[in-house]
Amino acid sequence: MSGQPTALVSRILTFSCVDGPGNRLVIFLQGCNFDCITCHNPHTINHCSHCGDCVPECPSDALSLQNGKVVWHPERCTHCDRCLDVCPHKSNPKITRYSLDEMLDVVRKHHLFLSGITFSGGEATLQLPFITKLFKAVKADPALSHLTCFIDSNGSLSETGWQRVMPVLDGAMIDLKAWQNDTHRWLVGRDKHRVMATIRLLAEHGKLHEVRLLHIPGKSDLDTEVEAVGEFLNTLPESVNIRLNAFQHHGVVGEALAWKKCSEADMLRFHNALFEQTQRPMQLPTVYT
Repeated sequence: MSGQPTALVSRILTFSCVDGPGNRLVIFLQGCNFDCITCHNPHTINHCSHCGDCVPECPSDALSLQNGKVVWHPERCTHCDRCLDVCPHKSNPKITRYSLDEMLDVVRKHHLFLSGITFSGGEATLQLPFITKLFKAVKADPALSHLTCFIDSNGSLSETGWQRVMPVLDGAMIDLKAWQNDTHRWLVGRDKHRVMATIRLLAEHGKLHEVRLLHIPGKSDLDTEVEAVGEFLNTLPESVNIRLNAFQHHGVVGEALAWKKCSEADMLRFHNALFEQTQRPMQLPTVYT
């Protein structure tokens, strides 16, 4: 259908139980407006610059350079991710553009086995028109209307943006990666004010499903500012999940690879200190790598 919004998709998971409640179809969109030092999916940050560095590195000849553009041939691809490893631009040449109808076909194919749909990234809300249109279509289809519609976000979307998607949004998961603004700016490249405003707005409208706190021992300040963090969490409804994430090296590139990983003992110290302030349950990591 002409005039339909399209989405640039990095990958789709047809089964996930960690990206919202129940079994979920997770759509990872390409592009992010944060540049987190600790990002474990750095290849989702930028769009391909078509420099061609990845083409000769592909062991299965699944990439070619045509008219100055890198072209992906999925039928040859073994998903070894060598292209991601060699990309100097924090990008991914294996991007697929989906129309609204094409994405709805994916949802319909799996809907009998799903509890809902989650858009993630990158930063999903950079492609908000597509998300909003898809969620509206899901809500309007009797065969799909049982599916809950979630967004996993860094919280940078404006209030106006959230208001646009709110009528068809069932819940959102938001990351809070630092407490002091200077620390937040250093870790992700942006101020934290929009993140805090997003958490408050979604909580006010009953759309905040989860707040995620990333513990980076000796680098982030959530543990040194634990009293203030706890006071803030206590302003949120009891229905909001609090998830504690442990910094690990998986997928990380650059200086953060030299940082100390968060051990189970580190996490338990953080959890116990925060629990003293909040007296509310928090989800702990199940795996430390």
